[in-house]
Amino acid sequence: MTLPKMLLKKEEEVIFRLRALFEQFGYKQFKMSKFEEYDFYAENRNFLSSENILTFSGLDGKLLALKPDVTLSIVKNTKGNFQIPERVYYNENVYRVRKGAGEYKEIMQVGLEYIGEVDRYATLEVIRLAQKSLTIISDDYIMDISHMGFVLGLIEELGLGSSQNMALLKGISEKNAHSIQAICKQYAVATDLEQVLVEVASLYGSMGDTLAKAKVLCVNEKMNQALEELEAVFADLKANGGCENMNLDFSIVNGMDYYNGIIFQGFINGVPSSILSGGRYDNLLHKLEKNSDAIGFAVYLDLLERFDNLQKEYDTDILLLYEENTDTAALLKSVEMLTSNGQSVIVQRQNNGEVKYKQLWSMKERGLEIIAEND
Repeated sequence: MTLPKMLLKKEEEVIFRLRALFEQFGYKQFKMSKFEEYDFYAENRNFLSSENILTFSGLDGKLLALKPDVTLSIVKNTKGNFQIPERVYYNENVYRVRKGAGEYKEIMQVGLEYIGEVDRYATLEVIRLAQKSLTIISDDYIMDISHMGFVLGLIEELGLGSSQNMALLKGISEKNAHSIQAICKQYAVATDLEQVLVEVASLYGSMGDTLAKAKVLCVNEKMNQALEELEAVFADLKANGGCENMNLDFSIVNGMDYYNGIIFQGFINGVPSSILSGGRYDNLLHKLEKNSDAIGFAVYLDLLERFDNLQKEYDTDILLLYEENTDTAALLKSVEMLTSNGQSVIVQRQNNGEVKYKQLWSMKERGLEIIAEND
C-alpha cells in the first residue's frame, strides 16, 4: 500500500525516496550494529566529526561505543576492491555531539558509499546522486564543491610542519585572512604564496567563473591535476544539466589524513548548516589496509525537523469538532472517508486554538459542515 505523500513526515518521505533513488543505481542496503569496540573509533578519531564518543562496558568487560559514524563500519566490513566495486547505502542513527548543540544527540543519517576503483564515472555518479538527494529535500538548494588536492598542493608548497598545516587548513575553512597571514608571517612564508593562500580561501562562485580564477593561482602540478578533475566533472554535469546550483568553494576542507580528492557540501534554504556532506577518502581505506578507493556522502536528516517546522503552515488539513451526543460510528466513518481522500484530520470536542488547520469542520446531526477556512 502506498501512503499518500501528505501523510508522511518530511523525514519519512525523504528516507523512502532516497532509498528508491539509491537502489535505482545499484546500491544495496548496509545494516550494522548500534555499537562497535571503542578502540576501533579511537584509532580513527581524526576521521570523526566530533572527538566525543559515548562508551559503555560490555558483559565481557570490553569497552564499547555507541556508533558515532557509519562510514568507518562500512569500510571495516567492505569486500569492495579495485576489481569488484561495492555500492552500499545506509539509513542509520549515529550518536555524537552536533556542533553548537553542546550535548549528545541521536542523529538520523541516510547516505551511500562507493568502494572500488573511483574513476571519473564513479565520481560523477556519486556527485549526481548527491544533487538528486538535495532536490528530493528541496528545489531551493546549493552544492558547494572543493578539492583537497588543490588545497593540500598549495600547503605542501610551503614546506611547513603538520601543526602549521592544520592551522592553515583551519584558517582557510574559516576564510580567515588575518589568521592565514599571521601564520605566514610567523614562519616566513614567501609573500607571493601568502597572497595565493588568502585568495584561495576567499574564492567562491559559480563553477565556470571560479575555475578560471583558480587556474591562475596554481603553483604546482598537484594543484593543476586537481583543477583538471574538477573541470572534467563540471563539463560532464553541464552536459547533463546538473551544474546550475553548484559553486566552487575551496574553504570546504576535511581531515588531510583521510580525504584526498573532491569533497562537497549541500545546503537548502531554511537550514543554516550543511544538510549533506561527502567526498573522496581513499586514505582511510589504505589506513585500514583495504585494496580500494572510496567516495560517498551522508544526508543529516535530523536537520529536516527544523526545515519541516519552517515549511509547515498547518498541523492538519481539517480540524473536525464534534458534540457530546454525536454518533461516534458516523463520526469515525466520516474521518475514514476524509483520510481515504488523502487529507489529514484531527478530531476534537472543541477548538482550543492550539491546532493550526486549513479547514474547520463540525459534525452535526445532518452531517459534516465546514465552519471556517484558512487561505
